[in-house]
Amino acid sequence: MPATPALSSRAQSIGLSKIAQLVARAAQLRKQGKDVISLGFGEPDFDTPQNIQDAALTAMKGGDTRYTATGGTNELKWAIQQKFKNENGLDVDLDQIMVCVGAKHVIFNAFMATVEKGDEVIIPTPYWTSYPDIVKVAEGSPVFVECTAKTGFKLTPEALDAAITDKTKWLMLNSPSNPTGAVYSADEITALAEVIHKHPHVWILSDDIYEHIRFTDGPYATLAAIAPDLAERTLTMNGVSKAYAMTGWRIGYCCGPQALIKAMVAIQGQATSGANSMAQAAAVEALTGPQDFITQSRATFLKRRDHVVAWLNACPGLECQTPDGAFYAFPSCSGTFGKKTPQGKSIESVDDLASYLLDHHDVTIIPGTAFGSPGEFRISYAASLSILEEACKRIREGCEALS
Repeated sequence: MPATPALSSRAQSIGLSKIAQLVARAAQLRKQGKDVISLGFGEPDFDTPQNIQDAALTAMKGGDTRYTATGGTNELKWAIQQKFKNENGLDVDLDQIMVCVGAKHVIFNAFMATVEKGDEVIIPTPYWTSYPDIVKVAEGSPVFVECTAKTGFKLTPEALDAAITDKTKWLMLNSPSNPTGAVYSADEITALAEVIHKHPHVWILSDDIYEHIRFTDGPYATLAAIAPDLAERTLTMNGVSKAYAMTGWRIGYCCGPQALIKAMVAIQGQATSGANSMAQAAAVEALTGPQDFITQSRATFLKRRDHVVAWLNACPGLECQTPDGAFYAFPSCSGTFGKKTPQGKSIESVDDLASYLLDHHDVTIIPGTAFGSPGEFRISYAASLSILEEACKRIREGCEALS
């Protein structure tokens, strides 16, 4: 039997996400005949709009099936350029824009292009699960800054200033947030920008992937537009996955300083060569075609949000703030800790609660430990109201059975 190659320390420092593990376990239980409701993965439950599907088919039939430029087709980069200008007030040249294989790939390329061993990346908690592992792959050091329900799960200027050291390379800023749904206002971003101004070695990665799933009034606030003098050290990231229900198409994009984009394109050229040609054609249609889908899906998510928050707040031991964006609820469950299940097991952590609800009430929640927040859990309300109602009923029954 051939010897197993030794794994790098890089590979050993990361693992399969807790979200993927729990969703896989739920799927396994369903195969065994259990009626498990999984509210784990973060993707819209809608079909990709037909006009976008048709654009991909047209491209395929027209022979658009070959390699594209590594950083994206000119057609898609032009569409992205117009999107940034019209929606975000960002005027950027085409050589400041890049297309990647999903938004996660933007972060990977950026950190592989810039992060050296020992460099620190500030990550407000709760955070999207992939942030720390991508930092580790780049041999950087994630620095977590706790953001609690008291601050609306948002980073304060004081906490940011205290976290910055001479080793800080990047700040991750995600609004609307996965997992909390928190949305930063223009005033809040301005306050953070004032801190960053004092530290010219700190770069900002603005993760705007949930921009269009937002329930607050007024224009969307992104850092490079709020503080244009920081644009030369800001990478603004977005994609078509969430806004247009295109998670499987794997198209993310970004804009930033030309030198950074050039380095990221070089990294991508040795990894994937570039994004799928038909998916890029579909993304052009998404960005330039009718935008009715965004308005309709946002209204649907808003209705679901209001129901889910009310249902969760009716569960003993849970307390849920109303999220301002994305499609997640992030309730506190510390009120269940110390209680016992009917089976005699003590609930000492959110992981215990998640296991109990899955094993005995057939519903999957994602423990906040996956997001650096051990007192909460995440559920996605990207599901029909009937499914969400049944899932919350099971969660309530599970909580009511605790003593």
